[in-house]
Amino acid sequence: MYLLQFDWWIILEKFILIAIIVTTALVVAMYSTYAERKVAAFLQDRRGPNRAGPFGILQPMADGLKLFMKEEIIPTASNRFLFILGPMLAMITATMTSAVIPWGSTIDIGGRQVALQIADINIGVLYIFGVVSLGVYGIMIGGWASNNKFSLIAAIRGASQMISYELAMGLSLIAVLMITGSLRMSEIVNYQIANGWNLIYQPLGFLIFFVCALAECNRTPFDLPEAENELNFGYHQEYSSMKLGFYLFSEYINMFISSVVMATLFLGGYDIPFVNEAAWGNAWWVGLVGVGVLMAKAFFFIFLFMWIRWTIPRFRYDQLMNMGWKNLLPLALINMLITAVVVLLLNK
Repeated sequence: MYLLQFDWWIILEKFILIAIIVTTALVVAMYSTYAERKVAAFLQDRRGPNRAGPFGILQPMADGLKLFMKEEIIPTASNRFLFILGPMLAMITATMTSAVIPWGSTIDIGGRQVALQIADINIGVLYIFGVVSLGVYGIMIGGWASNNKFSLIAAIRGASQMISYELAMGLSLIAVLMITGSLRMSEIVNYQIANGWNLIYQPLGFLIFFVCALAECNRTPFDLPEAENELNFGYHQEYSSMKLGFYLFSEYINMFISSVVMATLFLGGYDIPFVNEAAWGNAWWVGLVGVGVLMAKAFFFIFLFMWIRWTIPRFRYDQLMNMGWKNLLPLALINMLITAVVVLLLNK
């Protein structure tokens, strides 16, 4: 009876944690649109949104209401089922990645130590790459089901771009796994807490991972699937109402989750720099401080994403592919080999 009750408590904790994380991701994605406009306005010497509420703080809600109220149009020549499935798949894969991220250590609730991680599986890194690889299907299905040649071209671009940059991203991460010796996300964080951030040991790997994250999120200068200059509006050209909103939201959720993953793998996750958290004991607020530190690191990366978008022009498609296959992939291989040699020598 006690075991059954204990299992129900674990299920309740996980459902509450899932609700909190998904809600946080949606809120961050919603206000990332506001932040991006403000960053763009600052870089271009403008004011940005300033009419919907004080300092334009209600602008994301106005945009969401607009998308909800707009007429939903499904082209008669499209594949209706796949046309609806595309944006749903994009949103689902964007949020699924957060399941293995350790958002904090543990917090004490009523004498129970609650882990701030949905699933601490021993193949957490492989899970992230598997879900990220599924994200391309949302783009491909949406582009193909629209029965529009511009959407199809953009979808093909997106698929080839993600395949090209996933290889370099995976190889750059293998070097990190050689150092930490585990695929479990929580153990990677614990290793960095004990031995220092992976950014110190893998600066080249971090740079490669960051560039590949830009490409995986379709952010400028890698936003070829949404190149409005030559492809009108890209793979979601035929979408309207909240189906278009799902595609746009999934991009910002991917940007947020990618920032959290980079902070977890290279910047110690919820580790507070220059502070020994063990000296604070098991107070309930210690875990929440770690969550705040992780979010601060993620917000820093989100700002970098936005800064790069409004600073660097879009690549041509041949430049995009050459960079992925001829520059980043060889650099990732060299970094992996050097790391393997160093680890082998140090372990002798």
